[in-house]
Amino acid sequence: MSGDGPLILVIDDEPAIRRLLRTSLAAQRYRISEAETAAEGVRRTRADRPDAVILDLGLPDQDGIGVIRTLRSFSKVPIIVLSSRGDERGKIEALDLGADDYVTKPFGMGELIARIRAALRHRVQDEGAAPVFRSGDLVVDLVRRFVTICGEEVKLSPKEYDILRLLVIHAGKVLTHRMIMQDVWGAAGDVQYLRIYIRQIRQKLERNPERPAHIVTETGVGYRLRLPD
Repeated sequence: MSGDGPLILVIDDEPAIRRLLRTSLAAQRYRISEAETAAEGVRRTRADRPDAVILDLGLPDQDGIGVIRTLRSFSKVPIIVLSSRGDERGKIEALDLGADDYVTKPFGMGELIARIRAALRHRVQDEGAAPVFRSGDLVVDLVRRFVTICGEEVKLSPKEYDILRLLVIHAGKVLTHRMIMQDVWGAAGDVQYLRIYIRQIRQKLERNPERPAHIVTETGVGYRLRLPD
């Protein structure tokens, strides 16, 4: 993986296409994960939890239509089909099964990147959050995966960002330890592990981490991101 923005999983068996996407998307601050087969793509979707998937329909081990069906059985991740198939029936089937967009090869990188941004915006809106969250000196751009304090960019690790993103989407609400662990790690675990991450995030976001202004501890329950006054 490279970059520090949203994670894009590319499922395509053509090395030249993967190389083009890897170079072009990394230049736009995206992180890239790759898979050459349907099976690997499904496995990486579960393991990496990408922000969006770019999917070729002509895979060696399974048709991409089947991949869409499988992904939609456990994930709402935006899926952008990238295919040399231009037939209307295939396009309709892909969209009906849950693909968010369909781009036909050959394609322009500018158009594809615009479609990725649109898919990420729609995902945020579907979750009931505004694309950009502002509270005091904190700004979180959920589409670009970009965090600033007093106008200065803050570098968060992928897990730190995932925790902050969850708090932003549910800003003003108390999230239990279990809820955060389940969403970010996929399973309930040691609460002390979560506390370490919260401490690290506060070190980066709070003027005084011992008296946090943004991430509030609800003793014995969980955490809450304070809404703007």
